[in-house]
Amino acid sequence: MAHIRCDFFSEALGVGTSMTVLLPDRGAAGIGMAGSGADGDPPVLYLLHGLTDDDTVWTRRTSIERYVAPLGLAVVMPQVQRSFYCDEAHGNRYWTFLSEELPEVCRTFFRLSDRREDTFVAGLSMGGYGALKWALRRPERFAAAASLSGALDVTRRRHHPTHPVDPAVWHTVWGDDPVPADDDTVGLLERSGDDRPALYVACGTEDFLYEDNVRFLDAARKRDVPLTVDFGPGDHDWAYWDARISDVLAWLPLRTR
Repeated sequence: MAHIRCDFFSEALGVGTSMTVLLPDRGAAGIGMAGSGADGDPPVLYLLHGLTDDDTVWTRRTSIERYVAPLGLAVVMPQVQRSFYCDEAHGNRYWTFLSEELPEVCRTFFRLSDRREDTFVAGLSMGGYGALKWALRRPERFAAAASLSGALDVTRRRHHPTHPVDPAVWHTVWGDDPVPADDDTVGLLERSGDDRPALYVACGTEDFLYEDNVRFLDAARKRDVPLTVDFGPGDHDWAYWDARISDVLAWLPLRTR
């Protein structure tokens, strides 16, 4: 794999930002490392970080590079600060950056497929929320979307009795208003149509966000929305996410397999 740290100027944000990118290498594999790549532009996974992280965290705390090497899959990991992947009420336009600018920038810089069947999104915690929100708001772009320990019911997080969103973060992202309909993943799921991508939700039963994930599952069941679910022992930590991202990669409908 080619491992690229890319610093660039964002028109949407009006400031320089960063992304970490993994690109398939069709050359000879190194010792102990498989390699793979097909002719044409590779499929791409947008992999989103959590609230306290940045674009480098997946490569530093998991074996994502080793996991994707034999799949011929590119991975794009953007930087969005603590924005909940939103156009912030008192901050910057991170939703616009993510959903509009980033894919175009990536296709300009790198050779990546732009076909829906080759495009996927996943993330952890805040990034799990961002991944499903992006997929449900832009279903025509993605074949599949996965959330690991996602904050999938943010409306309940404002005044949650034990784990509320930091009031300063909430004020920056949403101001003093309720969560808009387009930022509510439960509502987006309930209003989604048959064109939605395949959805995968994993969460540990010891995770403080477990109840959010159960509520998302309940909403899916009420609407008969197909949902791949992986609930089992685990906490809100990197041991869990390292194991589950490998499961997500095995689940993705990659046409190169």
